[in-house]
Formats: sequence, C-alpha cells, structure tokens
Amino acid sequence: MRRGAKRKTTHKNEAPNEPTQPIEENKKNEPSQSAEERKDEQRKPAEENHIELNDPVQEEPSKKMDEEPNKKAAKGRAKRAKTSKPEAEDDYFPDKRNLEDLWQQVFPVGTEWDQLDMVYQYKWNFSNLEDAFEEGGLLYNQKVYLFGCTEPQLVSFQGQGKVTMIPVVVAVVSPFPPSDKIGIKSVQRETEEILPMKQMKMDWVPYIPLENRESQVERLKSQIFILSCTQRRAGLKHLKLERVKKFEYCLPYFYQPLQEDEFEQSTVVQILFPIDPKPVFCEFDWELDELEEFTDKLIEEEELSSDQKDAFKDFLKEKVREAKKANREAREARRKALEEMNGETRAAFENMKFYKFYPVSTSDTPDVSGVKAPFINRYYGKAHKVL
Repeated sequence: MRRGAKRKTTHKNEAPNEPTQPIEENKKNEPSQSAEERKDEQRKPAEENHIELNDPVQEEPSKKMDEEPNKKAAKGRAKRAKTSKPEAEDDYFPDKRNLEDLWQQVFPVGTEWDQLDMVYQYKWNFSNLEDAFEEGGLLYNQKVYLFGCTEPQLVSFQGQGKVTMIPVVVAVVSPFPPSDKIGIKSVQRETEEILPMKQMKMDWVPYIPLENRESQVERLKSQIFILSCTQRRAGLKHLKLERVKKFEYCLPYFYQPLQEDEFEQSTVVQILFPIDPKPVFCEFDWELDELEEFTDKLIEEEELSSDQKDAFKDFLKEKVREAKKANREAREARRKALEEMNGETRAAFENMKFYKFYPVSTSDTPDVSGVKAPFINRYYGKAHKVL
C-alpha cells in the first residue's frame, strides 16, 4: 500500500500539469489541422494558377489539330518537291534516238571474246545507219537483215596511232533471210565447216525500236531483223576450248545461186601439214604447180625435211582430191537450186543488195574514214555501197 500511496502522491504532485496534457494534444492536433489547411490553401492557388496557365492550352487543341494537317501538308509538299527533281534531270538529258542502240544489238560475228570490250570502249555513232531507215534513206520501208563484224585497223585518235577494233554493220536488203547457216574457217583450221546458225546459238530476230519496247513483239510488223547470239561470255568457262574458238572463226554465210562462186572454179588448195616442231603452211595450185618440183623447193627452203617428202606428197594429193570434189558438189548444188527456183525467189536474189556501214566520225571516236573497204567476207564478197 505504501508503494501505491507513494505513486498516488507523485500524481498529486504532478496534478497541476494534468490539464496541460489535453492542451498539448490540442496543440499537437492544431498544427496538423493548420498544416492541412495550409496545404489546402497552397493547393487552391496552385490549382488556380494551374487553371489559369492551362486555360489557353485548353483552347489550343483545335489549333493543334489545325497545325498538324498544315505540318503534314508542308511535309507532303516537301516530298513532292523532292520527287520533281528527276523530272528536271530528265529534261536536262537529250532524248534517245529511236534506233540509237541498233548497232549494239547486232552481234559482231567472228570477234574474239576477249576483244569485245575493245569494241565498246568508244561511244561509236551509227547515225548514218539510223538515217538510212528514215524516209528517203536507202533502207526506208525495206525488209532488212543486219549482221555485225569487226575490223582491226591502225587509226588515229587524239593525235596518236592505235590499233582499234572498228565495228561494222552489214545490211542485206531481202524479202527473206539471206542464209540460215554460218561458215567456220580460218588459217589455223584445215577444213571449212558450214553449220546451221542455231548450232552456234545464232538466229535472225526482230529488232524492236526504243519507242516500241513496251509493245508485244508478235503485234509488231518488224522490218528490221538482226543476227543475234544467245551465247554469254559468262558461260564460256564451261565450254571446251575448241568450241570457244569456233565462235571466233565464224563468218556469216551466203550462197548466191545466180552467180558462180569464185571458189567453185578455184584450183588453189590451202595446205597445213602438221609436223613437229613446225607445221608447213602453203598454197598449192594443181593447174600451175608441179608436185615434185613444189616439194623439192620446200625442202630446199628448209620448210620440210627430206625424210618427210613422201608423207607430204601423199597428204597434198589427198587435199587436192578433196578440193576438186568440193568444187564439183558446189557446181551441182547451184545447178539444182536454179532448176528448183521459182520466179519470185529468183527475182529476190537478183535484187538483193548489200550495204556496209562504218561509224560516223565524231570528236569522241577515232576517224575511220581512211580505212573503209567494200569487202565483207569470202561468202558475201563486196558490198554494193559503203557508207
């Protein structure tokens, strides 16, 4: 009890302070209330300020909506301005001529594959060929077959002489293809071959002028046909060397049944006698040359050894027999062709014309005017006109 009384006296002594507890609690509560009020008061001006600041912003969405299409429209205008640039560039360059790439589409028959780049290193101008198809030109309103070839010539360009591969285009005016065959002949080859064009991946195909490129070929009545080759340079690596060389020895073939071929009556035979270390190249005329004397002369000139004399004579006799047989067969074929030929075909052969076109001289290309020649090849002979 004494302890409790003691605790009681301590309460008595602290009694005057008891009323202060609710006051302290009130004081504690008052600041919290005033803090909330202060927060409310602070919030109100902030909200008022927020509303005042945002009042114009609330009015701007429509402006934004108006501005966004304007910006998009501006961007669209900017994009359209960019797309208009190529049109200005197109206007800057001259339009291509309708037949400008005609000479490039014609395959240069017989040109070595590794020299094709030399042919196209210059921007050759064949405007004379293009003009020939215009009204009043040599080829106007005519059915024409074109083939190409190249002629290596020493010509001057920019003050310097240089061996140049000159492209040439031969135009054959004919109602039908002049030939569907290709001749294969060279100094290195012992025999001559006459093969179908398609065997060498060549054929006559219609040329489509630039303005008609988007039209259907079968609907066009083309008057221009070009000799084309579908063999690609990239595919040569898959071919045997002999096959590749055949392309380089090709010559456009033509047989004129109305005229006796000069080779039908030729008495000269080309001889290539294959011996080591050096083969014998020569020409033998069976009407003018005597075999024994001809052979002794080769031995005297050390072109042939004496121990090979008999073998050479046998070889030469065989070649002469083959040449005489070929001449007889050619004459017989021509006679038969004339017998079977109708009047229309005969008239076509009589009126057939060959025109040989060289590139026009320009400041960007070598001048070839001094090297023009009418000779086409051993089958076509000479052109009726050189341009």
